[in-house]
Amino acid sequence: MPGKRDQPPPRTGGSETEVLRGFLDYLREAVIAKVDGAPEPAVRTAMVPSGTTLLGLVRHLTFVERATFLGVKPRSWKATFHVPAGDSVADVVAGYREVVAASNEVLDGSVAEDVRWRLAHMVEETGRHAGHADIIRELIDGSTGR
Repeated sequence: MPGKRDQPPPRTGGSETEVLRGFLDYLREAVIAKVDGAPEPAVRTAMVPSGTTLLGLVRHLTFVERATFLGVKPRSWKATFHVPAGDSVADVVAGYREVVAASNEVLDGSVAEDVRWRLAHMVEETGRHAGHADIIRELIDGSTGR
């Protein structure tokens, strides 16, 4: 059974914002790592009864980041889990990385008190879906670890 060595949680600066941002970045990379090397078409095949796919989780988190930090809400949250057939894994990951970079720019220009709830929400949301991604990736090819 293939596996990766688990990466420990990050060591961050002492402020609340630094800790939250450190954990959010850690979880963002964990989600991307779950997609890395996952075979087609399994990466976009539902592995659980809810219809959730590994690539769909990354696309959904792109929309959550966009809504939380950039103020752009989707018309349908359910639709954010659907990956158009023409979108490659690289396209979806690149889109997520672009939104994460834009989100980080917003965070860089914010006062700590203004972003506390948004950071905590994104840590929770990304962590929840990182757990889903762990399970789906293991179902796909037995890969475990971060």
